[in-house]
Amino acid sequence: MATDLRTNTRRRHERLLELLRAGTTHVEDLSAELGVSTSTVRRDLGRLGTTGAITRTYGGAVTTGPFRELALSERQRIEQQAKAAIGSRAAALVEDGSTIFVDAGSTCAQLAEHLRRRSLTVLTRGLEIALMLASAPAVDVVLPGGRVAPLSHGLVGPLTDLALDRVVVDVAFLGVDAVDPVDGVGEPSLAEAEVKERVAQRARRVVVLADATKLTRGAVPAWAPLPPGWTLVTNEASSDVLAPYREAGVEVISVD
Repeated sequence: MATDLRTNTRRRHERLLELLRAGTTHVEDLSAELGVSTSTVRRDLGRLGTTGAITRTYGGAVTTGPFRELALSERQRIEQQAKAAIGSRAAALVEDGSTIFVDAGSTCAQLAEHLRRRSLTVLTRGLEIALMLASAPAVDVVLPGGRVAPLSHGLVGPLTDLALDRVVVDVAFLGVDAVDPVDGVGEPSLAEAEVKERVAQRARRVVVLADATKLTRGAVPAWAPLPPGWTLVTNEASSDVLAPYREAGVEVISVD
């Protein structure tokens, strides 16, 4: 009997680590995925924390070790409700007739869903987002060109940079792998970070779309600084977590 219990615990720990690596980091979400109580999850996280396998955060945990970029198909299955709420709220920041940049990624795709019936010019580096908006009657879709990043399906490289240097957008909506109130946005590669920094410099307003799991730095290797006064749209509600952003001059919009 004791052996069975140890086996079940080991399997639960392995599944817990899989969920953390995939981006599910909050205790309540982990509890729902595992089908166990939040107290069991907290106890498991405490044990894993003592081994150095994870780092505890406010309300959850993240895995330690090298950063692993997720494929777009994986990202689309994570934090779906949060991303939908963020995308809906971000769409309210768009004025008809404006020119905007929409980044690649699953959260920005949720924003794009709300732009189909708007009158806009949309510059995007996301292939799926371009196709999504291509049939919208009043949306003029522009792709900057460049190399396709295999996991994000976003355009990067010298051709992308060249195109961005020749435009100015009213609002740039950026997706992220991580976000920091001082360092800006974290990306899996310098090429991805370069695109974010460049488009931020060409935007009158910069809006970062990040669910609560992205507000932990983790081991993301490349960072792009953002201009002062950028905006964060997130489902994070904790005043303790959001306070450093507000103190750094970031406009924070928290959604349910």
